[in-house]
Amino acid sequence: MAGGATYGVDRWSSPDLSCGPGVWRPHEGAECVGVSDGRHSFADQLDDVSARIAAQNRRAEGQPHVTVALMLPMTAREPFERRKILEQVQGAYLAQYRANEQSNDQTPKIRLLLASPGRDHRHWREVAEDLARRAASAENLRAVIGFDVSVRATKEAIRFLTVDRGIPVVAGPVTAEDIGPYPGFVRIVPTTGDQAKALASFNKDTDPRTALVIEDQGTGDNYIAQLRAAFRDLARDAPRAPERYESPADINADGNTSTVFRQMVNSICISPARTLYFAGRPVQLRQFINELGDRPCVEKSYRVVTGSGASTIISDPKLDWSALTRSVTVQYAAVAHPRAWAGPQAPRTGGSPDAYRKLTALAAQADTPPLGPIGKVTLTDSRTIIAYDAALTAITAVRNNAGQRQAIPSLDQIRTAWLRLHGANKVDGASGWICLDNHGNPYNKAVSVVQLNPATRSLDFVGLAWPQNKPPAADCTATDD
Repeated sequence: MAGGATYGVDRWSSPDLSCGPGVWRPHEGAECVGVSDGRHSFADQLDDVSARIAAQNRRAEGQPHVTVALMLPMTAREPFERRKILEQVQGAYLAQYRANEQSNDQTPKIRLLLASPGRDHRHWREVAEDLARRAASAENLRAVIGFDVSVRATKEAIRFLTVDRGIPVVAGPVTAEDIGPYPGFVRIVPTTGDQAKALASFNKDTDPRTALVIEDQGTGDNYIAQLRAAFRDLARDAPRAPERYESPADINADGNTSTVFRQMVNSICISPARTLYFAGRPVQLRQFINELGDRPCVEKSYRVVTGSGASTIISDPKLDWSALTRSVTVQYAAVAHPRAWAGPQAPRTGGSPDAYRKLTALAAQADTPPLGPIGKVTLTDSRTIIAYDAALTAITAVRNNAGQRQAIPSLDQIRTAWLRLHGANKVDGASGWICLDNHGNPYNKAVSVVQLNPATRSLDFVGLAWPQNKPPAADCTATDD
């Protein structure tokens, strides 16, 4: 059955709230939520890539196949959020295409589903239940990937899928350590704590007497809570207590925090602070940068350091790039960057140029059949790369456990497979080596330190950093439990 069983038919009354197989509107005028096999496109910018996913799914259905679902909100109000969604869907599709069309006829073939719980994640439970039914059906759902933000709903959904329904999950840019460990849950990006360790190692010359933490004291955001704790540790010898603010409940809303930041900047100006550790989301980071660029103490220079959540800021139209020409440097820990493995300075372990070239070769075909058209593929801000690597990790586990007698591995086999993905069995991802430890975290995963460039309005690659202060050994295996 190509589209799978639709969910919640009993709630559909006049007017018809169905959007397509597996997809529905919670109420009249609402966005469509649910699970699509590509035949339903959740948003205009997803039309082309959804059509290509649907075509790949049709080709896979006539052969032994398993299904992987990408779960994240598929609609957004802000243009930079819509771009982030597109990039992640493109990345997952590129991994599907490579697995089905460029793997020497390996099986099982891969179907890809797009699972949207809605902008506010409100319908994650219904969507997760639908995915669980597909795991028990002929669709052979074997992994769920995605989850692009570390908030309470993400934690609840991942726990429900792994613990309550036994479905393996590969998280994308989910970095908060308090999400997991759960049986069958793995992540492919450095945790927030590992990012902070890598930044500290990279910036050994930072004088703690000139450090200051800027922190969001809101609750319910796991990423911010973990980043706040990590940055407090880095600045534990700072002479001043952290400067605090509280963001709106909607992480993409402006709220009134810009007014708070204007007052905060006045205080920063009369402090010894020069390195500002920012524990917050991209919208508030943009507001803070804009206010810092308009500070009264223009003779002083500042470096703002933050975590991987900042990856969408370069596409935020409200960012005042001129602020960065006023002695303000913005540096963050990216989970991937195109230049990480290019050139003679790239380390010999921890990643490889060849793995990244395989992705760029696929991206170059984005507008050309049979792979495309799927829209322009952008790799700079890491979202495409991470979705691709998450799908690649799931596919690797599936195919490592597919034998001649049993072409379709069980859910239990996939969960067990995570424990083998290290050493010689590591995943050679475009973002670097993915060597999972016994808790499902990537061991000593590369962190790309990047910096906003106001001249080009893009990112400059500054260098690679490592949670363990140096690249992993060739065997890429955790040294402790």
